[in-house]
Formats: sequence, structure tokens, C-alpha cells
Amino acid sequence: MPIEFKDYYQTLGIDRNATGPEIKKAFRKLARKYHPDVAKDQPKAADKFSEINEANEVLSDPDKRLKYDTLGANWNQPEPSPEQKSRFDQAAGGGPEFHFEGTGFSDFFEEFLGSRGRASGGFGRTGAQGMGGERFAQRGQDLENDILVTLEEVMHGSTRMISLERTDPRAGPSAIQTLRVKIPAGVHEGQMIRLAGKGQKGFGGGESGNLYLRVVFAQHPDFRVRDNDLHYNLELSPWEAVLGATVLIPTLDSDVSLKIPAGTIAGRQFRLRGKALPKADGTRGDLYAVVSLQVPSHSTPEQKILWESLATTSTFNPRETS
Repeated sequence: MPIEFKDYYQTLGIDRNATGPEIKKAFRKLARKYHPDVAKDQPKAADKFSEINEANEVLSDPDKRLKYDTLGANWNQPEPSPEQKSRFDQAAGGGPEFHFEGTGFSDFFEEFLGSRGRASGGFGRTGAQGMGGERFAQRGQDLENDILVTLEEVMHGSTRMISLERTDPRAGPSAIQTLRVKIPAGVHEGQMIRLAGKGQKGFGGGESGNLYLRVVFAQHPDFRVRDNDLHYNLELSPWEAVLGATVLIPTLDSDVSLKIPAGTIAGRQFRLRGKALPKADGTRGDLYAVVSLQVPSHSTPEQKILWESLATTSTFNPRETS
């Protein structure tokens, strides 16, 4: 099966020399546009959201980005690099291959940067005799793969349909199987979702192995996950911080109003109890809104006069120690 090269820089619309903050900014802008909850009326928005997450997953990780850049530089060369050749040789080693669709990761990611259909464990012998001619029954290997899960799925749970293509040059045509995957509400990152008997088939009457899908959280444009808690970057203007304000804070349920007291400083955290992810005991984590101050990048002549007036009349000096 030919594998299509993914240009992650093009996906995010950034230059190959983009900095970390530039990658983050591009991801957040596109993720907000194509987030499934926002773009419900856009065909294939969920696919686009997965592509954006995949690109960000690679380019925001220095090790994965280095591996990707090394691979990409040699992708169109007639002679593959040693690393490419090694990976290709592994994929074409004569054994079975497993291709997934619907997990949120492309074949390209799974082949070169991810977890494409890993076989885990060995063949377990479930019954064995030897010299008397009795057959051996061997259990099939378990399979592992990653599945990309949104925070909304963590909140409410979901049912996903994925396809698993099993290709074995020694066994004839490939077989494609559609699998129903139930993602439970409150699932945590790294958790294994078990599909019993969906791994490799056993031999000699042995039972099939299992398929394990490791949960990977899709990065959200607004929230950072800390266990069951969420952190949100609350951007305030200088006048909102000085004078106080009432602002709307997004949550996974709906927007909520938050009163900002006068004199709020950067780095202050506001805790919204029970507004984050589900816990095992049925309660929910907390959402922390962390204040950062933003200043206008441009000012009109009239606004500049006001800033200059404030500068000359204010006695505040942020560099003085209290």
C-alpha cells in the first residue's frame, strides 16, 4: 500500500523555520476553525481537525520534528536514507501488516512517527503435546495502536467506527474489518481500550489475540490538560486588569461569567470548580483560568496621548520590590 507523504508545515500554513510560539499560534487558529463542535456544518471538518492535531503533535515535539525533518528532506530522493530503508524493510518483512482508519492518525504518521499496528506479547501456547502427534494450539498476538480522542469525547463518551486492514503477503488478499469502539466518558490519556479477540488469529485452534487502543488526547485550542483539571489562558487588557471586568470563560459545557477584581495581576489563577474532566468517582476536575496581560500592538495618536498621560501621572513602578 503506497503511503502518502504528509507536509505538516503546509497543513498548519507555516514556514519550515517556524518557532514554537508560531506553531502554537497556527495550531490554535486552525483548531478553533475546524473543531468538530464549531464546524458541525462543514463536511469533513473532523478529518481536518485530526490532520491539524497530527501536524501539531509532530512539529511541537522537538524530537519528532527532528525525525520528521530528516525524513522529509530525503523523501523524494531516488535512493532512500538508511533510516527510511530500515523502516521500509521492517514494513515489508514478509509478515502481516495492519492499517487503521478512523483512529485520528494517518498511515504516514503511524508508519514513520507513531505506532502503526504494533504486535505486543508473543504467541501463548494454550495446549501442547509433542511426540504423539497432537497439535499445538497457539494464541494469536495482541495488537496495539493509538486512537486520538477529543476532550468532548472524554466528557460525554462516544462510539467510533474504525477500520482495520490486515495485509499478509503469505496469506493472499488483504481483509478489512469494521470495528465499533466505545470510548467511555472519563477515559484518561494513556488508557488502553480493549477489543477482545480483534488481534491476530490463533493457530491450531488457539484463540485470537486482543486489540488494544491507547488513548491519546487531541490537543484543544483553548485548554491544557492536567490530570482531570483544565488550564485556560485568560488574556486581559491592562484596563480590565486595573479596573476590573466581567468576562466570559469557555468550558466544555458552555460559557460562564467570571468577575475579575480590580488590580488583578498576571499569573493569578481563578478556579472554576467542577468545570473540567470527569473523575472515576463521578465528580469533575476544576478549570483554572490563568491570567496573562496583553497590550495593543498599535495605538492611534489619540490613544498614544492617553498612554503618555498615564505614564506621567502614575507612580507605579513594576521593577520596585515591595
